[in-house]
Amino acid sequence: MTAFRASLTDVDIRRLIKATDDDDRAAAAHKLCRNMEKAELSEQDRAAAQKILRMLAHDAAELVRRAMAVTLKASDLIPRDVARQLAADVDSVALPIIGFSPAFDDEDLIEIVRGGSAVRQVAIAGRARVSRDVAEAVAEVGCKEAVRTLAANDNADVSERAMAQAVDRFGDTGEVVTALAYRQVLPLSITERLVALASDAVREHLVTRHAIAPETAIRLAQFARERATVDLVDQASSSADLPRFVANLNARKALTASLLLRALARGQMALFEHGLAELASTPHQRAWLMVHDAGPLGLKAIYDRAGLPPRLFHAFRAGVDTWRALQAEGADTSGEAFRQTMLERFLTQRPNASREDLAYLMERLDQEPMPVRSQVSAAA
Repeated sequence: MTAFRASLTDVDIRRLIKATDDDDRAAAAHKLCRNMEKAELSEQDRAAAQKILRMLAHDAAELVRRAMAVTLKASDLIPRDVARQLAADVDSVALPIIGFSPAFDDEDLIEIVRGGSAVRQVAIAGRARVSRDVAEAVAEVGCKEAVRTLAANDNADVSERAMAQAVDRFGDTGEVVTALAYRQVLPLSITERLVALASDAVREHLVTRHAIAPETAIRLAQFARERATVDLVDQASSSADLPRFVANLNARKALTASLLLRALARGQMALFEHGLAELASTPHQRAWLMVHDAGPLGLKAIYDRAGLPPRLFHAFRAGVDTWRALQAEGADTSGEAFRQTMLERFLTQRPNASREDLAYLMERLDQEPMPVRSQVSAAA
């Protein structure tokens, strides 16, 4: 028996085929796909795995198809016919595959770009590698956000012709002009056009990086730009002032039940506590007592006072109980390993959370820990 076959237990197969509950089948599909990706496959095993993938691609449940698409989005295990089928699916299934799968050739990607869906054009423009032909298609017919994403992608082979077309179409759009100006390499003709267009942006960068004569570019103003975006839950873990971070999230109307549930499921108890305190307008110490030391009704009381949705309370209760159980087992609650274990244990309880939150949490299971900045400025 090969390692691949050993990993596909009869229980997993029966759970996938016979389960009537979409969430249960999605969890089984997720496990099977992870095992496939990790295993060393012979040609025979690879054919067997791809047969299973074709079956999953035809599953009636969107959540099952999405579980496969997210888990194997960058895998070379998905054959081209399955990738094309998933690319024609609903956005929640199609976008992970469109944005990452190596199964597509340039013709496939150009066909998707010319199909006109803005979100799919953006996914292609942001791929880890974008060929010259695909880049020209995006520049020619892509929406503004797709062209901006393409211009900001230094792994895209953007020809002078494609850049010129981007400027022709969106030269009056500051985001596109700025993204082009920050590319590592710019032809002189494009640089000169940007100088004429970016009257309030990127002067220092254009002068220094692309050897524009200061007298030519003197009318351009300095423009600073932050290109990195980080998951808010990850940002919280690096914040030196969590109460201020949470207060600013609330001021921006970003301190939502969804954010707090995602944080709790990933073991970020401090963010959950401070979030409750902020929403309930109560000191953090009191919120801590209500969550941990006020008996079975304490959490419900502070939860209701925070104005969080009643339908999600049991999911939050499951998260708090999971965190306590792991703490009682002696787990180090501050480490990345704990957060991964917490997330896995939480998901096995099938919490009554929204499909979007479950999809987010399932996707985090397959991601490497996200690097965060030592200083959080945008939200902290």
